[in-house]
Amino acid sequence: MQKIMPFLWFDGKVEEAIHFYTSTFKNAKILNITRYGESSPGEPDTVMSATFELEGQTFIALNGGPQFTFTPAISFFVNCETQEEVDYFWEKLSEGGEKSRCAWLKDKYGLSWQIVPTILGKLLQDKDARKANNVMMAMMKMDKIIIADLQRAYEQG
Repeated sequence: MQKIMPFLWFDGKVEEAIHFYTSTFKNAKILNITRYGESSPGEPDTVMSATFELEGQTFIALNGGPQFTFTPAISFFVNCETQEEVDYFWEKLSEGGEKSRCAWLKDKYGLSWQIVPTILGKLLQDKDARKANNVMMAMMKMDKIIIADLQRAYEQG
């Protein structure tokens, strides 16, 4: 068992959300589902909590009610090797949600994600400050990150 796991509080949509997330990521599985019983505070037979795994990271999800909502102050960073992978996660996770600047999006459950090509970090850490700055300026103009545009900005440095 992981020592530290993200704990996600949902307002009644845990079952739908975990099926969405586990169908979105290739290496994903539902590990456990606990349902409310007849004498519990929740609606009988609805999911109370669930444990699931995405790409080796275990998450716990709770149908906790409307008291708390997600905030962009916490987001999940998805490293992508190719533009196809960026495109896939950008479209899939933003479906029914909200796209934003600089690789950020909010999914239909209000959870924030960053869909980032791994090359971005490499280019931003280049020893040539001018090239790294060109990449940063290009990225700041993007919503979904386009690898070819980052590389073009880098080469112009």
